[in-house]
Formats: sequence, C-alpha cells, structure tokens
Amino acid sequence: MTRQPLRLAILEAERILAAAGVASPRTDAELLAAHLLGVERTKLMMVPLVDPPVVQALHDLVSRRAARVPLQHLTGTASLGALALEVGPGVFVPRPETELLLAWGLATLDGVERPTVVDLCTGSGALALAMANARPDATVHAVEKEPAALAWARRNADRQTQAGDTPIHLYAGDVTDPMLFMELEGLVDLVLCNPPYVPEGTPVPPEVRDHDPHQAVFGGRDGLDVVRHVVGCAARLLRPGGGVAIEHDDTHGGSVPALLRARRVLEDAQEHTDLAGRPRFATARRTRPE
Repeated sequence: MTRQPLRLAILEAERILAAAGVASPRTDAELLAAHLLGVERTKLMMVPLVDPPVVQALHDLVSRRAARVPLQHLTGTASLGALALEVGPGVFVPRPETELLLAWGLATLDGVERPTVVDLCTGSGALALAMANARPDATVHAVEKEPAALAWARRNADRQTQAGDTPIHLYAGDVTDPMLFMELEGLVDLVLCNPPYVPEGTPVPPEVRDHDPHQAVFGGRDGLDVVRHVVGCAARLLRPGGGVAIEHDDTHGGSVPALLRARRVLEDAQEHTDLAGRPRFATARRTRPE
C-alpha cells in the first residue's frame, strides 16, 4: 500500500471546498485533516505521508463540508475562550465574534471578588463555561429554554466539571418569563447574552439555514423580540455597578444601545464592533446609588 503526500490531499480538499463556496477552504481543509489525524493543525507538516484510507476518509469529510455541513458538526467541537465545546445538530454553533463579548465581560469583572454571573440563552453553555473556566471564583448561572440545546449544555458542563472547572448552575427556563431568576434580583455582577437576533427573512449561509436551530438564529421581524426581554431581565438582575453585554445583528448598532438607554436604571450604554468593524454587541451598567 503506497503512502501518499498529505500536502497533496489537503490541496485537493482546498480546491473542492473553494469550488463549493466555502468561505475559508484552506483553513477548513487543514482543520479536517488535523481532526482526522488527531494532531494540532500546526503539526500537520510533521505528517508528510499518510495511508490511502486516510486520504479517502479526508475526502469523505471534505465532501460533507462541501455540501455545507458545518465544520464544527464534522469535528464535533467549537471553541470559545480556552474551551473546546461539544456541538452538533440541535444547538447553535458558537462564533468567533463572541470572543469579544467574553473579553469585555472578563474585563468588567476585574477587581470583583467571587462575582455572580448570569448567561441568558446559553445554548451549548459556551459563555457560561468559558466564564467559569477563566474565573474559578465566580458563581455562574445559565439558562436555556430549548431541550435539545440544554442537553448539549449539560453535556459540556459535565465534561468541564470532570476536567476540574468550577461547576455552573444550569437551568431550563425562558428569558421572556418575568419571574426568571427572581432570587438573584439586584445581586448579579455580570449578565451576558448571545440571543437569537437575526431579523426574519434575512438571507444566511447554508450552514446556518440548514443546520443551526431556527429559533436560535432568528429573533422576529426586526430581530429584537428576544433582545427586548434580555434588556429587561438584565435591568432587574444587576446589582449597582454591574454590567450587561448583549450580542446583536450588525443592523442593530443603534437600536440595541437605544433599548439599553431606555431603561432608567441602566447607564453608559455603548456599542462595540467586531474585528471587521461591524456593530456586534452592546453594553451598559446598572446605575449606582448617589
């Protein structure tokens, strides 16, 4: 059985993915090869030759990716912060843009000892678990209403607890419920949320349209149906000086900060852009007593 150059197999994978319209064909080809070989992407150069069955297995994965199955569904994982989270059908795949929201949240907690954090619309548990990993002294609460997504969050939470991370408190619940987390009213240092926010009817890539849960992506006619409830919930939960960060659609650069400013108990509403310069998340603080 003649071994074959991995470099040529990756070049062919890149060609197939580029022809299929995948946005990052070389990156995806290398990540699929690394996943298949069980090595880091940066170590692929240390595997010059592979057996023909490996080439065939890579071709099979690449064919599925060319059919626009999400890369993360093929590898089984998505990253946020220092964590690799399990994802698959039934749960929203975390996006790199959310790293910026996480970084803002961590910076907000600088100097706060044993903070209380709430992650609304937790999905896979990404933000909650990344926060617990980065701040082991934090008490982190997370809520999700969709049973399939909640199952993924529980799986990820169990894995991180077994790995030694601080356990999070995971709940089945709906952010539109005015009684949600009533026991935490006025006690929370940080509220984070990556809600469904895409306006209905907006064209989205096949990976999103065909694989992400519709209810985790789209937020009503203007994309703000869930965001409005998140703002109200955050205003109720935050302690004086506490902060809230809400990810949103790039068309919401004015509307989400306006929703935050409309709450008299919130101040310092600001808009933040992603690495491409597009509006991506908004933040505010709970007013301090004079």
